[in-house]
Amino acid sequence: MLKKLLILCCIPFLFCSCTKNTTEEITFSSWGSVTEVKILSQVIKNFEAENPEIRVNFIHIPQNYFQKIHLLFASNLAPDVIFVNNLYLPIYANKLLPLDKVITKSDFYPESLKAMSIDGKLLAVPRDISTLVFYRNKNLISQTPRNLNELLEVVKNVKPFGISYERDMYFMLPYILTFKEDIYFPQKSLAYYKNLEGHYAPAPSQVGSSTLAQMFLDGKIGLYLSGRWMYPKISEKANFDWDVITFPGTVPLDASGWAVSKATKHKEAAEKFVKYLSSKKNIEFFNSTGLIVPARKDVEVDNVVFVDAIKKSQVIKTNRDYKKITDKMNRELLN
Repeated sequence: MLKKLLILCCIPFLFCSCTKNTTEEITFSSWGSVTEVKILSQVIKNFEAENPEIRVNFIHIPQNYFQKIHLLFASNLAPDVIFVNNLYLPIYANKLLPLDKVITKSDFYPESLKAMSIDGKLLAVPRDISTLVFYRNKNLISQTPRNLNELLEVVKNVKPFGISYERDMYFMLPYILTFKEDIYFPQKSLAYYKNLEGHYAPAPSQVGSSTLAQMFLDGKIGLYLSGRWMYPKISEKANFDWDVITFPGTVPLDASGWAVSKATKHKEAAEKFVKYLSSKKNIEFFNSTGLIVPARKDVEVDNVVFVDAIKKSQVIKTNRDYKKITDKMNRELLN
């Protein structure tokens, strides 16, 4: 009897010792709205169903994203897969794996690949492209300006305001690029841009507790400079005749996408997940929110103007100090 009990007690031990846990866990960080997180959660669920040997631990960082990513890198706790944009990419360039062989590059807009590459190496697979366009209230403005001189003519007699103005270097970039000036030493573009405020565009005191987006929706601004991310809200809320037109010049192009940490211990699993995230099926899923311009050429955008804007864009060459420099320029030049 004792012998039988010993045998039975040993069976679980023998079973456990002979069976290995084959599940591989990777961590994945991203910012994102409630809508984006809902999509990401479903994509992760689908990926795990198709790849049961891999588990994805999602780290959602809705605020102060890059400050927290910086701390994770400094603490040797960087996620395996990291959602990044090209403006911060130079800061982490030596901490990321090249991903040139993970995707078929011809599937993507060349501009998006350029934005996510440093020294000829693709350091993040692009999900989306950001450019700036004009949302136009056709009740206030019917013309389509072809250059910056025509832009002033178009907006000068529009009441209350012909155009939007923000004290932020990002929204001044189209003017800098169109004047073909160095982004760190603007002169003609700075004079042109600052002249808009108070003359053709509302000053902060005239915006008050509202926002430029709300002023556009209230019919108080003829041309509102913004990105694709405003399209769903304007589509839902605007009760007047409006459309989207390209900026009469060159606009900045930036991109966001997925990178893999050099410190990962799960390189193959991380790269497999990035390849899955950037597939046509999943980029179409992200595109369904209406918030992004997809980086893949084979994913259709519902408004061709956003694709036209890519053709009139320029990738901004950034460095490790780009954000610090532009924050200083915001304070000293635009405020």
